[in-house]
Amino acid sequence: MNRAATFENVSSELSAMPWWKGATIYQIYPRSFQDSNGDGIGDLPGITQRLPYVASLGVDAVWISPFFKSPMKDFGYDVADYCDVDPIFGTIADFDTLVARAHELGLKLLIDQVYSHTSDEHPWFAESRSSKSNPKSDWYVWADAKPDGSPPSNWQSVFGGPAWTWDARRGQYYLHNFLSSQPQINMHNPAVQDAILGVMRFWLDRGVDGFRIDALNFAMHDPELRDNPPAPATDRPRTRPFDFQLKKYNMSHPDIPAFITRIRALTEEYDGIFTVAEVGGDEAEAEMKAFTTGESHLNSAYGFNFLYAEKLTPGLVCAALAEWPDAPDVGWPSWAFENHDAPRAASRWWPEEHRDAALRMKILLLSSLRGNIILYQGEELGLGQVDIPFDQLHDPEAIANWPLTLSRDGARTPMPWNSNAADGGFGSLSPWLPMGEDNLARAADIQELDEHSLFNATRLAIALRNAHAALRYGKVVDCHVEGDLLEFRREAAGQTIGCRFNLGAGTIALKPANGNILHAENGASADALPPFGTLIWEI
Repeated sequence: MNRAATFENVSSELSAMPWWKGATIYQIYPRSFQDSNGDGIGDLPGITQRLPYVASLGVDAVWISPFFKSPMKDFGYDVADYCDVDPIFGTIADFDTLVARAHELGLKLLIDQVYSHTSDEHPWFAESRSSKSNPKSDWYVWADAKPDGSPPSNWQSVFGGPAWTWDARRGQYYLHNFLSSQPQINMHNPAVQDAILGVMRFWLDRGVDGFRIDALNFAMHDPELRDNPPAPATDRPRTRPFDFQLKKYNMSHPDIPAFITRIRALTEEYDGIFTVAEVGGDEAEAEMKAFTTGESHLNSAYGFNFLYAEKLTPGLVCAALAEWPDAPDVGWPSWAFENHDAPRAASRWWPEEHRDAALRMKILLLSSLRGNIILYQGEELGLGQVDIPFDQLHDPEAIANWPLTLSRDGARTPMPWNSNAADGGFGSLSPWLPMGEDNLARAADIQELDEHSLFNATRLAIALRNAHAALRYGKVVDCHVEGDLLEFRREAAGQTIGCRFNLGAGTIALKPANGNILHAENGASADALPPFGTLIWEI
């Protein structure tokens, strides 16, 4: 094989791809990243301060969770003004500074958008609820009571209880798929679509490079308000009324992809804009594909294959990759093992005695997947789930369903920057959530200086992905499962790379891997994988 020619082909194909194809995206939860003013809450200037750290990982983009004006009943996912920064996070000028600094560092900037609902404090809702005849009367989902006064349908909210709340001002019920303070937008209304696209344009004109769109499959409902059917029996515990139904009519309306084409038409007016949708629910795979098919829809979507998985198994990985073959009109996936809504994978998947080795394998596995990959802040440090006492909880879902729903707060704790500082370097001695002593011991200052740390293993894994077209965007070939062994090949630009992962705590003997070994982790060799061993080689 002519290695020089192969390298030239790889470099050429990588440069011809859109920047987001196979990108590594770093998610920041702004409340918990860096506090610049000592009020206990992270903010936009704090993010700007820490961007060099993020850039040093080698990631392509930063995704920032909501920072918009909000009463914070769902911590920013209840938006009261789509086009303003909440004062706890800073100002529009702070945001502009953040965009400029990200671009100086070679980072693209993505922001969250919440288009399925607003806060009940949004001016749109205030006008809509004022009467049945005002100009925004049908900007939200309103319906009359049944003759007996009960709600219009049997739909249940994600956070518990009916998805309908009575409003005496209109003498009607309004729909909310989440909190009662998060009324559902009527996205069937073209005027509402126009307003939402105007919001998107506002941020595009400020220089953002793309959007992560929250709960997009909740954006439209069944206008006939038909009852959801009961869900079949399951051996999984049901902690909410929401779990007892098939969500057939309150979400996932077939007109959503038509609205998505309007989003794509707008983003095509700008250069290099990336869009990715969060899609959960019973029909997530089909909806993700419908939302991303062809060249007139979103660039990507991500679901919950790994985010709530109780165990990382070879079968889980092969099944996820099989959903997204390298085929015409099949969209481009994105993958996350952790985020602000899911328990930390470090705590969820492995006991303490295996954690360090398993996390090193995990980052190499994530970096070897076909699609974009999303790192959640602190994942590169191996942060674990923090046990938050009930009296310190903020998560409304956890409070409502205590103790059967694991608090999302445990994955939203402040970033530990400095192991020797009383505040962990976060910027406040009284942060909005406790940092956690175990996480403080994994602080960034310790790991940046340790060449054998998970932080530096993460940098290496991302660099490996970025250096090889086959790993960044190549197709998956022969995903193979045998016990704890996961093996597959990636192919692109005339390059073939083999990937072997031992997802268990025993040693696996194998037929020797022939070729140029690119990386061996946890004592792996060409013919054996020790516990959580990883081998990546060019064939």
